[in-house]
Amino acid sequence: MRSRRWQRHLSTSRWCRARAQSAGTSLFQPSLTDPGNVQRFKPIDQTAPASAKDILPASGAGETGFKTFGSIGLKKKVKKRAGEPHPLPPKPQPLPGAPQTAVAQTSAPQIKDRAAYADAYKPPDTPARRPAPPLQDPYEPLGLRVSTFVVKPAVEVSRGYDTNPSHIPGGKPSGYTVVEPTLKVLSNWSRHEYGIDLRGNYSRYDKDSSLSRPLLDVKSHSRIDVSRDTTINTESRLFVSTDYPGSPNLPVGFAKLPISTSYGSTVGVAQRFNRLKVSAKGTTDRTQYDATPLVDGSLSSNKDRDFNQYGWAARASYELLPGIKPFVELGGDVRKHDLQFDRDRLQRDSQALTPRVGSTFDIARRLTGEISVGYLTRKFEDPTLVDLKGVVADASLIWNATGLTTATLTATSRADETVLNGVSGVLRRDVGVQIDHSLRRYLIWTTRAGYGMDDYVSNPSGLQRHDTRVSLGTALTYKFTREVSLKGEYRYDQMWSDVPGVAYNANVFLIGLKLQR
Repeated sequence: MRSRRWQRHLSTSRWCRARAQSAGTSLFQPSLTDPGNVQRFKPIDQTAPASAKDILPASGAGETGFKTFGSIGLKKKVKKRAGEPHPLPPKPQPLPGAPQTAVAQTSAPQIKDRAAYADAYKPPDTPARRPAPPLQDPYEPLGLRVSTFVVKPAVEVSRGYDTNPSHIPGGKPSGYTVVEPTLKVLSNWSRHEYGIDLRGNYSRYDKDSSLSRPLLDVKSHSRIDVSRDTTINTESRLFVSTDYPGSPNLPVGFAKLPISTSYGSTVGVAQRFNRLKVSAKGTTDRTQYDATPLVDGSLSSNKDRDFNQYGWAARASYELLPGIKPFVELGGDVRKHDLQFDRDRLQRDSQALTPRVGSTFDIARRLTGEISVGYLTRKFEDPTLVDLKGVVADASLIWNATGLTTATLTATSRADETVLNGVSGVLRRDVGVQIDHSLRRYLIWTTRAGYGMDDYVSNPSGLQRHDTRVSLGTALTYKFTREVSLKGEYRYDQMWSDVPGVAYNANVFLIGLKLQR
């Protein structure tokens, strides 16, 4: 009896109650069928169609990892066999219960070949990939930092041998020494720009001191950015040189080449209107000659060769393609001599007009520069001097063919003054091609070729002369470091003329050491 009461007591005790939970209702268990409890879960209807949220993964889900519905697992990747094309994305299927219009909007187009598929799914307005810029020269001098400027000084000393330095038939050979200092200064500003380019040269001949001559070419330029589309450009220049050996302007029996000095300045403004750019500039220059020393100790005056020149030019260019800007230009100048009449009693004051057409290039740093062609007409005050006119061309193009090869095209045309009786002037045209190829980064092979024509425009009673010049050369430069390089050069020059007794040829050999910073 006692054991039965004890068992009954344990079965009704609070701390030993351990009966299994039944499906019945409880105060702590919500029921889906008890109307007295609030239902917090919606019953699942097995017959209702599943919605898009129940079967599609969330936006941005990857192809591998845990699935967002169904059983948990990893998606098995299918490896592509060698030579097998990539599978096209599957055609999207319509959702259960979705209208047919929605299916038509989300379905992929029926494309049979892969090329058409790539064109159909090409992103709109995809910019073309620009070619990589040319490689920089690892031996290019870095220069010196002076305040906000970069200064690059250099000096080259060369020793040479010329078989005909006087440029006359049967000229005597001579050795000579050339000293050529250069200096480049460029600002490093966020706006505006200022720079100086200086190049000097002095050639001293061992056997004929009358051929020794200096050369100095100095240019300073500036750009003032008034606004994003408006700039003011200025330039100042100084050029010191001599008459070239064999020039018909030299008097007989000269003891030294006369020195000529030219200096001037340019002021211009440029305005950009979207792709259209309009610019105008004005120039003023002064040219004067020293007297020519003669072998007898006297001087031959050159006062009649001194003159002032005032010029202008207007240009309009349009960016037809990225980096290609065709332009039209109209320029003119007026020359006023210090003396009204020269040594032959001729009035050499003149006026010139030159229309041009051309284009500038800046194509992904591969092709840069400018090329133009025009027609020059110069009229003289003296009625006995015929007009000097003809086709003129100018070019300065640099083509970076590869990272190791660069080609340069230059062309110049100018109308030079002369003191020859009855000759209006000399129309000179020159064109040259230079190719630089890096056999190694430190070893540069250079080849040059030049062609020139000199037309002496005169009246029927004056000198009738036409000269043709050819120059061929090659050079090899070895760069030890950024600061030191060694250069060897050979050049062949020849000139033909329809005037007897002036044609010549010459061979020139040079070896030089260059120091730069």
